[in-house]
Amino acid sequence: MLQFPLPHEKILPSDIKIVRPSSKPNNPEVLDRIKGSLVGLAVGDALGASVEFRPRQYLLEHPVHDMKSGGTWGLDAGQWTDDTSMALCLASSLISRNDFDPYDQMVRYKWWHKHGYLSSTGQCFDIGNATRASIEEFYRRQNELKRKYKIHTDLEVDQLSPELLKKEKFDVYCSRQGVAGNGALMRLAPVPLFFYQVPPLAVELSGRSGRLTHGDDVAIDACRYYGALIVAAVRGESKEKLLDEYFYDDHQVWFGTYPLHETIVNIARGSFKKRRGYDDGIRGKGHIVWTLEAALWAFWSTESFDAGALAAVNLGDDTDTTAAIYGQLAGAFYGYQNISPKWRSILYARDLITCIAEWTEYLSYSENKIAGHERIARSRISSVDRSQQQGRINLVQPNESGSANNNKSKPPAKPDNHSKPKSKRGKSEQRPKAHRKFHLLCVGALPIDD
Repeated sequence: MLQFPLPHEKILPSDIKIVRPSSKPNNPEVLDRIKGSLVGLAVGDALGASVEFRPRQYLLEHPVHDMKSGGTWGLDAGQWTDDTSMALCLASSLISRNDFDPYDQMVRYKWWHKHGYLSSTGQCFDIGNATRASIEEFYRRQNELKRKYKIHTDLEVDQLSPELLKKEKFDVYCSRQGVAGNGALMRLAPVPLFFYQVPPLAVELSGRSGRLTHGDDVAIDACRYYGALIVAAVRGESKEKLLDEYFYDDHQVWFGTYPLHETIVNIARGSFKKRRGYDDGIRGKGHIVWTLEAALWAFWSTESFDAGALAAVNLGDDTDTTAAIYGQLAGAFYGYQNISPKWRSILYARDLITCIAEWTEYLSYSENKIAGHERIARSRISSVDRSQQQGRINLVQPNESGSANNNKSKPPAKPDNHSKPKSKRGKSEQRPKAHRKFHLLCVGALPIDD
């Protein structure tokens, strides 16, 4: 089994021992897509890292054609930023726990923030404001438990039993309405990849993943929609179907009892299909609506992974995240083998990322692991509030600066929720059974508790 280090060990991603599953994949084509999605995320991140925060005009004058060193963070070519670090934290939790464990996910995000866990440099050098605030609130809530139970170390509180956390009604969701930055989406891929065989579950958990740090319904539903697209791509759907204006309608059963927010439905209908791209309003900025549209535009307007990744970066602004979000879907569609061999060879810790992809495929949930009836709880806006939203498309559309114009809930203080401070299987090993089972009440629907 692939073992991930503890934070105090200070082991860099490139130094983690690679242990691959001993049996061959059930479906090599699916594995290629899963590898494509994770590597695509990291490649997009690395491509955009050197020009992060650069405006569109700078990219027009100095367009990115390849991975390069230096720039915003002074990284080596192929090194990546917070997008990939958080995705690896999420993937490490899914693999280590063989489960969706939101507390463990937040613990690993905290390790990254405090100790540089799974960072390409060993330090947390790039973090969005909303993500930072959520992790710090999580740490504050943990400290309350430490005081109550006289726990002396962070590692002890990080490893508390699910039973105790349930007894204490510990709330892992540390964000609020109005927080809708693209940080929820940039790390998403491990969830839909791990649960792709059960699409309704993948979609539901994609939303829960985002909600940990970004509490607005637009951010949650952007993750549900994009999670559905990644699942569909891994399952072999055509590009035409992925980008069809009726994708959401055709996959309605995946979304259960809660419809998508109208702002995200508008994107699913094709708001990103703008021939002139930037000149028609496509922006690679920090609000999740802007970045989702930009990533989909790059996928729609190009015919190869490489061309789309460069198109995403050359929009300017939040270049690494726009390209990382693009790379998750485009990599799942085009596959690992269709990502530039040169970029793959340069990519930092590529062996670890492909190994994580192999374990993701190996451990992935399937229908025969689901039995009985267990309700997956999620605190969302009431069904009354949700029904009142129907027909209102522009509730949380960002304005030209990338912020949210949201009459439903007060926007965050800063216009860009993901903005960062500018600076420089031995032998007969079988596929394991899930330790915890997720359950559907009926075919294709996931009940949700308010």
